[in-house]
Amino acid sequence: MPEIIVVDPVNVGAHALRGAVRFLRDGRVVAFPTDTLYGLAVDPRNTEAVRRLYELKGRAETSAVTLIAADVHQAEQCAVLDRMARSLADAWWPGPLTIVATATSAVAEDVLAGGTTVGVRVPDQAIARALARTFDFCITATSANRSGERPAVTATDVLAALPDVDCVIDGGPTPGGAPSTMVETRGDGPRLLREGAIAWDRVIRSLG
Repeated sequence: MPEIIVVDPVNVGAHALRGAVRFLRDGRVVAFPTDTLYGLAVDPRNTEAVRRLYELKGRAETSAVTLIAADVHQAEQCAVLDRMARSLADAWWPGPLTIVATATSAVAEDVLAGGTTVGVRVPDQAIARALARTFDFCITATSANRSGERPAVTATDVLAALPDVDCVIDGGPTPGGAPSTMVETRGDGPRLLREGAIAWDRVIRSLG
């Protein structure tokens, strides 16, 4: 049976998340609320933890896993953010914009699914940011459901979909809706990889 940790989504203290952080440091999988849906966190430096994540979701190992950071500084521990990426981060973080950039060597190869880039964002959700901050490193943020099935918007949804998850942070219902917009910033200009909560024309306008 997963451990359930109930956390106030408004007044989030690091002490409330220490149990969840212990799971992460032990290579376990923790479900947590974001500003869109419930996600699944593991330590992206831990190859065995990432493989357990793929197994739990029934996800193909050819699909890369995105990350969540507490702030821009933490994001830069996992991704090389160029000037364009920093401009987008300044405009949209915290928020539902995932920036895809060259991964640093800190990230396990299994997270990248054979590639060289990683998607990262700072969410507009206090629990998610506090979990990454308390863990002191980025965490994975793939949706808390079996691949191809309905996303989870509550802790109850997570428990129904993934009874073998190790820990669930219950921060109440999430907004649901569209996933984060995903943008690659390498090369000559921004490239839309996934339409999402932020319209593409707004992303372009934010770059001036």
